[in-house]
Amino acid sequence: MWFSDFNVQKNVIEFLEKLNFPNFDNSRIFCLRSENANTRAIARIYGLSRIWQQVLKQKPAYIIEVISEKFDRLSENEKNKVLLHEIAHIPKNFSGSLVPHIRKGKRSFYLRLKRLIENTNKA
Repeated sequence: MWFSDFNVQKNVIEFLEKLNFPNFDNSRIFCLRSENANTRAIARIYGLSRIWQQVLKQKPAYIIEVISEKFDRLSENEKNKVLLHEIAHIPKNFSGSLVPHIRKGKRSFYLRLKRLIENTNKA
């Protein structure tokens, strides 16, 4: 079961404003809370891929889902890191695709996440 979560939405929008991603359409990022999800994840992100955009005649969009039972137990700092992790999956061109977990090189997902966390702590 999913519910809109306006507190998570507000936090995500605040992060995006601090990080200043000019290509992001904040109105096309949706945040949901799920209960009783059978997953090891704390949060997940879904993108509206190009084929779905074309068929449904929609612009790119993303859904960030937090898993209540796991997300709610975290400290505020850890919740912020989880949300930034999900934001890091959104490519800079806001295309609807997702950035994968690449560990090495200049495309390292974890280096990107580290920079996002550092930039939000500075602001």
